[in-house]
Amino acid sequence: MGFENKKFLLVGAGKSGIAAAGLLKEKNLTYSLYDGNEKLDSKGLKNDNPGILDCDIYAGELPDEVIKNTDIAVLSPGVPTDLPVIDRLRENNCEIWGEIELAYRFSAGKILAITGTNGKTTTTTLVGEIMKAYFKDVRVVGNIGIPYTKEAVTMNDDTVTVAEISSFQLETAIEFHPNVTAILNITPDHLNRHHTMENYIACKESIVKNQCSGEAVILNYEDEVLREFGKSLDIKVIYFSSKRRLENGYYLSNDKIVKAACGKDDILLSVDELNLLGNHNYENVMAAIAMSENFGVPMDVILETVKNFKAVEHRIEFVIEKNGVAYYNDSKGTNPDAAIQGIRAMKRPTLLIGGGYDKQSEYDEWIEAFDGKVKKLVLIGQTKEKIKECANKHGFFDVVMCETFEEAIYFCRDNAKSGDAVLLSPACASWGMFDNYEERGRIFKDIVRNM
Repeated sequence: MGFENKKFLLVGAGKSGIAAAGLLKEKNLTYSLYDGNEKLDSKGLKNDNPGILDCDIYAGELPDEVIKNTDIAVLSPGVPTDLPVIDRLRENNCEIWGEIELAYRFSAGKILAITGTNGKTTTTTLVGEIMKAYFKDVRVVGNIGIPYTKEAVTMNDDTVTVAEISSFQLETAIEFHPNVTAILNITPDHLNRHHTMENYIACKESIVKNQCSGEAVILNYEDEVLREFGKSLDIKVIYFSSKRRLENGYYLSNDKIVKAACGKDDILLSVDELNLLGNHNYENVMAAIAMSENFGVPMDVILETVKNFKAVEHRIEFVIEKNGVAYYNDSKGTNPDAAIQGIRAMKRPTLLIGGGYDKQSEYDEWIEAFDGKVKKLVLIGQTKEKIKECANKHGFFDVVMCETFEEAIYFCRDNAKSGDAVLLSPACASWGMFDNYEERGRIFKDIVRNM
């Protein structure tokens, strides 16, 4: 690899940074760790990760000497690439990688990679299950919660890696080369990080930049940006659609998923055979089928796995029914577009819990998607005033403001009637009140089950 004389600086002391340190330790390479939090407990971090963090750890201000002596900085996904300290590293001719890039440089085997604003986790998990049904050594990594770097050191040429890749991770990908990719959709998100929609789109589309002729990308035909993007590519482009028949590709017709190729349409399965709800999930299934078939998995193996697949945790997840009220956990609805899918999947009058961290999203389309289904909108967090104002602008006034998460849940319990649904689908990130959307979802389920 030629990195024996390179000095690595790992930026970010979270799960990704620790996993990256473990990879470099395994490879006997020189590294140190930096985190911008000046209150970082370096001693505690070392004690929690004996051996792995037997290195210099810097917190707060990064010394000039370290910057001058660093050859490659590896950024955790949560670290913005335009921080002043990153600019200082660049000015000193330091290479800027991300955790995905580091893992790729030291991994082996073939890769299927999925990105998009929404549906990544469901699609990645499903593709992972399909691969496990056909190949012996399969790893499911990335934004799904398992650092790529943690798995990379034990991969070989027969390993199949299924990777959920976020826009944050794609910002710092250089040579990362998946064999099959999918971009599920692109809607406004993380604009506080990317600053413009054009930057965000460019990050998502860059997942294909190293693919070669004959390798496949799966695109959503109903996303106008992706439809046009597909026309510009010289790799194999395969579309899926939930709204129209395609001459070639995969489409939804009268609750049937159909494959069209060479003038022939083959019905693959009915959505009634799935354990998933909603058009967005049918899109995820089509993307997973397309990726898997173009990776060489037989269709009978694909369909059997698809039919047995259950929804992932925190994504329109049925929790329990109490006193005739159904409770759903859609904590992974961390932006308005994802939360729209949660509303569309509801078949009952719904009390909706929303609000959280402000990612500079706009909520107009989310409010418009209520479409008579939402009885009350129960708001919490940093964005509650902004969302209330937006709801009122669209003529929706059944808004309740709560100070705590628990208060919101108990309000819904006390005001729901038999036949209603209570849906946690915040349209916002969880930061500020929770560590992540998983914690938010778990707490919701614990409270609901113990009421």
